[in-house]
Amino acid sequence: MFKEWQTRLTYMGKTVMTRRGLISRLLTGGLVLAIALLAFFATPAQAQPLGAGAGAGQELTVYRSPTCHCCGHWVDHIEAAGFRVKSVVTSDMAAIKIRYGVPEELTSCHTAIVGGYVIEGHVPAADVQRLLSEQPQVLGLAVPGMPMGSPGMESGARVDPYKVVSFTRTGQTATFAEHP
Repeated sequence: MFKEWQTRLTYMGKTVMTRRGLISRLLTGGLVLAIALLAFFATPAQAQPLGAGAGAGQELTVYRSPTCHCCGHWVDHIEAAGFRVKSVVTSDMAAIKIRYGVPEELTSCHTAIVGGYVIEGHVPAADVQRLLSEQPQVLGLAVPGMPMGSPGMESGARVDPYKVVSFTRTGQTATFAEHP
């Protein structure tokens, strides 16, 4: 066995290195490459430069019903803020809300995932950007119901006051922002 490891590799009659040296170099190079790839892909998206504001160019996945038109208007709003949107149309929104831990009293028509956070309903893009920038210890943000005047629910000059609330896995809520 020892002789196998000591076999010399030759090129044009000259000894280049032993097989053991070659294997050692390949393993070392592979380890360095693996560490570099792990460091690159394990870096949280929030720590990478995002351009003009938090969220710029970041992918947001939105789950929405095929029959809801305001969800499409909210998607337009969030795209205008620089997010790249992946839209998933599903008839089983209740399952999505349960999977992502949205408290029943905070539900709305669509659910989005971005940067590890859950975004429920018509949350303004500026509040999503603030969430990604500040990175609070919450599960996500919600605008319960479908308040008139919130992004995607615009209807003429009517704007009802509404709150954006943060929520945790345990169901604790707090006001994150208020809008007139």
